[in-house]
Amino acid sequence: MNKSSFFIIGQHAVIEALRNPKRKVLRVFLTEDSKKNIHKKSPNKNLLNDVKVYFKTKKELDKYSTRENLQHQGYVAEVEHIQKPILKEFIKEKNNVTLICLDGVTDPRNIGSLIRSAASFNIDGVIIKERNFPSESKLMYKAASGAIEYINIFEVSNINSTLKNLKEKNFWVYGFDGDGKEDFTDIEWKGNNILLFGSEGSGMHKHTSKYADFLVKIEINEKIESLNISNSAAIVLHHLSYLKKKSWLINK
Repeated sequence: MNKSSFFIIGQHAVIEALRNPKRKVLRVFLTEDSKKNIHKKSPNKNLLNDVKVYFKTKKELDKYSTRENLQHQGYVAEVEHIQKPILKEFIKEKNNVTLICLDGVTDPRNIGSLIRSAASFNIDGVIIKERNFPSESKLMYKAASGAIEYINIFEVSNINSTLKNLKEKNFWVYGFDGDGKEDFTDIEWKGNNILLFGSEGSGMHKHTSKYADFLVKIEINEKIESLNISNSAAIVLHHLSYLKKKSWLINK
């Protein structure tokens, strides 16, 4: 195993990594059944060209997922990191950009699920503190279900300075907080926006929330304390996707 490589597991995580031309896949470990399924998923292109393929039994593959208690589904791959996108370069001369910013979110499953939602609803990228991003986590890749191959992950050294810089470049920052004054569906979403989410346990850091132009909430049953962060994000992103589609139809 190379120093720059790591293992991912699961059908969607492995297949989408093979499909991504930016992702270097070094080795793939498959069962006979999973090999047949790969060809069914991509009948017009052999995803296993130029990749070392090893056939294993399900039991032999279990060693790659036992520690995390995950289902490998007959798919394991050794991959290298994708080149990191640079936020400053990405936003140059762009309009109507929507980014998610994670403040203190560290759980790999939550991060993976959120990445899956962000990619599903065509969000431009996810900003996360570099030291909080579990870049080699099997849990995150499995939860993302291959979506990590289709979205920009901007790893930054400091969330506060990043938000400050983005605000100076005409981004609006919306902090999601249970005590927010407005429901997020009442906002007129226009221009460049940052959706700022804090951790489930403590929410946004106090000093980070000061960079929010607006504190908004998701109205839920008052008997329920809160939603899981990945569920919260999915609700918000679906709404924004609906508004974007509605606007496109009106202006068509």
